[in-house]
Amino acid sequence: MEEVIHARGHEHVSAEHQSTFEVTTDDYLTPAGDCILAIDADRAPADFDPDFVEACRDATARITVTLETATHADSVTARGDPSLELTSERSAVGRTSEYVDERTLCLEAEHAAAGFDPDLVATLADGADVTVTITVDS
Repeated sequence: MEEVIHARGHEHVSAEHQSTFEVTTDDYLTPAGDCILAIDADRAPADFDPDFVEACRDATARITVTLETATHADSVTARGDPSLELTSERSAVGRTSEYVDERTLCLEAEHAAAGFDPDLVATLADGADVTVTITVDS
């Protein structure tokens, strides 16, 4: 089961955050947003299919988030959790921790923004279009 988000990079994408990564519907990014990998997303967790959300809430769910531009791609794997809300109308956040709020997409991710392929990050910083595919296996 999967959900797909279309977004774009921005000149301020730095991917330096050590505990989260984020894709937002906001159409701007300040240098302080060091976890944000893409902006201007066409969807947020509140738009996800209810069956997909329910699958993410399985304690044994494996969630994979893949970011793909025309020239680079990278993925991160995390886990689902019964406490995931997935109700944010603004952003999706992957976390290396177990913290949950309405934006949380997945927990205990293998890495945060800082762990993504530097070539992908550079492409995003150049403003490339990106497809974010979120796959859940339970």
